[in-house]
Amino acid sequence: MHAHATGTFDVTSWNDLATEEKQGATFGRNRLTKTFQGDLTGTSTTEILTVVAPDGPAAYVGVEHFEGTLHGRKGTFVLQHSAASHDGEQWMKWQIVPATGTGELTGLTGEGTIRVENGHHYTLDYTLPEA
Repeated sequence: MHAHATGTFDVTSWNDLATEEKQGATFGRNRLTKTFQGDLTGTSTTEILTVVAPDGPAAYVGVEHFEGTLHGRKGTFVLQHSAASHDGEQWMKWQIVPATGTGELTGLTGEGTIRVENGHHYTLDYTLPEA
């Protein structure tokens, strides 16, 4: 089954775990939690590594463990993030880590995007074996 999911999420906590100043950039490690609404309903925990340059460009990579439902199918899965911004433009992508789906989400694969505009919005194009 090929499908498309959309919705929003709220960052419910953000904890700075480490920060290191380097020449030309600041590196950080953060742990955050989220609550999802829409086609994904549930919660997640994410760990990200960030880099911010003095002039403003930034980037991050991370992994996120989601627990909840996707179009009514219950389970868990892991997302891999990559994102960057420069001169006011940003891109944020995520990909489902293969073989991490559990429960009714076993076999889940796919990828999507995150957009920050009046909140956090997501899209996820995915494939899931038939129930």
